[in-house]
Amino acid sequence: MNKKKLKDFDFKGKRVLVRVDFNVPLSDGKVGDNTRIEAALPTIEYLIREEARVILMSHLGRPGGKVVDEFRMDPVAEELANQLGKEVLKADDCIGPEVAKAVSRLENGDVLLLENTRFHPGEKENDPDFSRQLAENADIYINDAFGAAHRAHASTAGVTEYLPSGAGFLIQRELNSLARAIENPEKPYAAIIGGAKVSDKMLVIKNILPRCDYLILGGGIANTFLLAEGYEVGSSLVEEDMVDLAREIMEEAQSQGKEVILPVDVVVAEKMEAGSPHKVVKIDEVPADWQIVDCGGPETIQKYQEVLAECRTITWNGPVGVFEIDEFAQGTMAVAKALAKSDGYTVVGGGESAAAMKKAGVENEVSHVSTGGGASLQFFEGKPLPGVEALDDLEE
Repeated sequence: MNKKKLKDFDFKGKRVLVRVDFNVPLSDGKVGDNTRIEAALPTIEYLIREEARVILMSHLGRPGGKVVDEFRMDPVAEELANQLGKEVLKADDCIGPEVAKAVSRLENGDVLLLENTRFHPGEKENDPDFSRQLAENADIYINDAFGAAHRAHASTAGVTEYLPSGAGFLIQRELNSLARAIENPEKPYAAIIGGAKVSDKMLVIKNILPRCDYLILGGGIANTFLLAEGYEVGSSLVEEDMVDLAREIMEEAQSQGKEVILPVDVVVAEKMEAGSPHKVVKIDEVPADWQIVDCGGPETIQKYQEVLAECRTITWNGPVGVFEIDEFAQGTMAVAKALAKSDGYTVVGGGESAAAMKKAGVENEVSHVSTGGGASLQFFEGKPLPGVEALDDLEE
């Protein structure tokens, strides 16, 4: 990554504006999952040691450009203080005279958390005036919010027009980990792509196909490819308008000598809900009025395990079934556990795949679990990330 990093700056006594991703779940006024807060600690703690005056900003939820009390950052400030073992000051806005006053009182090593940036419409609009107001209380800008790096918002991109800027430790680690898997993978390389819609992952499939040896397809995506292969999939979720494109990808894979792995047996159910009657069937025996809810038949799971055991690089983006319902989670849990057993380099895209790793209890047994679902997906697509592109280049 040819961008300025933390160690390219002298932070002592400087007001450092840090974009973090504290978009965390809240429950009863408390942080429900502190994973994203923990991920930001290395950068924050480094800046404290370097005697910076640390000003943190983040969005939380979708308040729609107006103040919504349930999305205030106060519970986050409380949890962050617990993690750091020191006081975290909290501002009631992210711009304006009260913020300027709070920043002016900071001493070296102090930490101030600003209010939710999405309380202002200028955030998502990447409004230059809002960006300037965010920047005017700082000397340096650091982006460490990988989970928001795919957004060209005021706090991720616009603010770089007004301040010297660089990348925090989390963004550096994310980009290095994803690049190792995608750009120069050790072979054999298997890419597991699941989720509901082919249209959501088509660019990922096209970008990864020339790089991988095995393309494992699951979830609703597999249904559309099965339909393209001539199988009847009952009342399963499919995208009829993507069938021709799925067929083209199968032909392209064959011409490139890639093996596309589709399920050979699946779990079907009358309804996609807990407690619904369900059973395992061969892929050519799906009842007309039932739907595929899990690519987790025993033969399919065995195939997954055999292929993944031989691979030196594995990337995973998207579950292969409705894993939130325990009866339909076997395939996704098998994938998670196969990655955990692998001796190769294993990378899990954020979002649902990360949640599946946690449900399987193996989130700490892979090489890297991304903190950004949308950002990692965009990276897998081969697209630039606006929040990274906007940072200052490292001078040769």
